[in-house]
Amino acid sequence: MLIGEVARRSGVSSRMLRHYDTLGLVRPTGRTTGGYREYSDADIERLLHVESLRSLGLSLRDVGRALDDPDFAPDTLMEKLIQDTRDRMAADARLLDRLEQIQVAGAGDWPAVLDVVGLLRAVHSEHPAHRQRAALRAGDAGLSAGALTDALVAESDENVAGALRWALAQTPGALDQLAPRVTDGDATVRRRAATALSALHDARTTAVLEASLTDPDPEVRRTVALTLGRRGVEAAVDVLVELVAAGDRDVEAAEILATQYDDDGIVGRLVYRLGADPDPSVRLRLVQALAEITGGAASKALTELGDDADVTVARTARAIGSLRSR
Repeated sequence: MLIGEVARRSGVSSRMLRHYDTLGLVRPTGRTTGGYREYSDADIERLLHVESLRSLGLSLRDVGRALDDPDFAPDTLMEKLIQDTRDRMAADARLLDRLEQIQVAGAGDWPAVLDVVGLLRAVHSEHPAHRQRAALRAGDAGLSAGALTDALVAESDENVAGALRWALAQTPGALDQLAPRVTDGDATVRRRAATALSALHDARTTAVLEASLTDPDPEVRRTVALTLGRRGVEAAVDVLVELVAAGDRDVEAAEILATQYDDDGIVGRLVYRLGADPDPSVRLRLVQALAEITGGAASKALTELGDDADVTVARTARAIGSLRSR
């Protein structure tokens, strides 16, 4: 079969067939008396193999290796094809998100569309200053909560993240976009989403945050507990007590416990958790937490801690107790 007929029947151009010949991928085994390429049935079969492998996304070099290299591993080939396919799907998903974000922005004319496109590019710029300026302009340009959330969960610069959180707090639909991110498999994404949610002050947000009090990541638990504690949410108390025990933002946690909750109940829970801890530094933090709380229960607990086996704990408790009695 001559090259023209092969091209017509296979859909592979004559130019590409000559290129395959030059590369050694598909070389016609015969020539006519006039010197024209003549393809055998085996040549046609090899051409079909080449085209099949190319349709999977392989380069011509990889196609040649797959067909001719006896040491070529099919598993390696499949891993590469799978990863390449995933990369293309991710790129398509990002493009779809951008297009939807532009549509949601509701730009009514080409200058407005171009402004939104420019802002979307800026919010993902490699330069933090550009990203921050874009975040501060997001409200005026009508950038969607989805676009801002995508930018926020990927943002490592705290100044830019602060601007994005500020923009999100003023953007309709922020909670709906952030809520799924607090259950993300990536702890960093959950931390950023929880911090952004702390700027929203409605019952739905509080319910979403409560569900994260048991998050496996201590930073997420801390952020959520401090936020809910400032709102007087009862479910946050146990985590706040644990922050005191761990010395993790313990002063802030103690102040919240002292100002947002019933004094006697909080004293009981603090003493129960920390009072018998074998670590003197934990008991010392208990003393310091009790110093923030007024009322008879706190005074009684300080008196008892004045007899603590650790000298520093005992002295600190007695000193605070004597100041309270004046």
